[in-house]
Amino acid sequence: MKSSMTIKDIKQLPKNSEFEVLGIISKFTRRKDRNDNPFWEITISDPTCDIDGKVWPASTWRNTQGGDDFPIDPDNCGLKFEGSSVRVQGLIAEYREQIQYNFTEVCYLDQNDYPPNSFVRRSPLKSEYLEDKFLNLIAEIKDTKLREFTENAFFKHGLWEKFKTWPAAVTLHHAYTGGLLEHSVSVAIGAMDLARHYSDFMIPVNMDIVIAGALLHDIGKLEAYSISPVTQMTASGNAIDHIALGYSMFMRIAEAENLDSNTALLLGHIIISHHGRLEYGSPVMPVIPEAFIVNAADDTDFKLSYWKSQIESLNNQSDMTDYLPAVERRLWRGSSTK
Repeated sequence: MKSSMTIKDIKQLPKNSEFEVLGIISKFTRRKDRNDNPFWEITISDPTCDIDGKVWPASTWRNTQGGDDFPIDPDNCGLKFEGSSVRVQGLIAEYREQIQYNFTEVCYLDQNDYPPNSFVRRSPLKSEYLEDKFLNLIAEIKDTKLREFTENAFFKHGLWEKFKTWPAAVTLHHAYTGGLLEHSVSVAIGAMDLARHYSDFMIPVNMDIVIAGALLHDIGKLEAYSISPVTQMTASGNAIDHIALGYSMFMRIAEAENLDSNTALLLGHIIISHHGRLEYGSPVMPVIPEAFIVNAADDTDFKLSYWKSQIESLNNQSDMTDYLPAVERRLWRGSSTK
């Protein structure tokens, strides 16, 4: 059983097209319509993209494990769909002038023959490249004690093995294996460029604090997310969020490493303020140049990554996305090629 069509291919099809694709269910939610009939909203992922669709009561659910093929009731079959590989057939429809993907058949595949990990998205950049960039960034820190602290935080205190493979989000930006490392490296490099620019314009900026703060700013995501193999929020992530979790992790490491109190205060402030505004989840807003810079680099990296994923998902006939609450606007293809 093979499908030559990817989710990215499906998003280029016109209305009324039929499709079939293999992927992993990354989101599985049971709903009820106004007549109390059940339907499901599910997200299918493959290495190219994600697709949100609806499974209506008239759709078919099948189990094809072990060479069998028989209909099942998704509510009473004992199967865990989220995080499992499936084959989906569907139809592209239109609802309220918006494209809607209706899944007409969902087949639960043999998970040994179609390992869910094979459908998980990964960073488009090679892990060796990102790891080398990360190590070079630490080496850029001139202050010996701060450089040693930053290195120890990741490699002595057990963060690195998860950090290099973890996603940066459940959805929205860098939501794939290796996304956290990619995002952190990108933010640190962007922040360094901003720091150099404003230093040239007579703004006093501590470059070492910028680099260390940028590399550490999202460590809370190691506790906020879990992988099974799809990314999900942990109980701590839902109840506390990655910013507070990251600050707590950082302070534990700072105390264990005897980091001086002023440096700990500066780095802790960057971590806890890096979303920039209270309504965006930061308990405090940036109040020092280094925090302004990391916030600006983080926000830009998020928006550009999100723009890229949304534009890549556009149908070739479209130049503008629908309204996106995450960025409070529609996004435009601009000068990028179709």
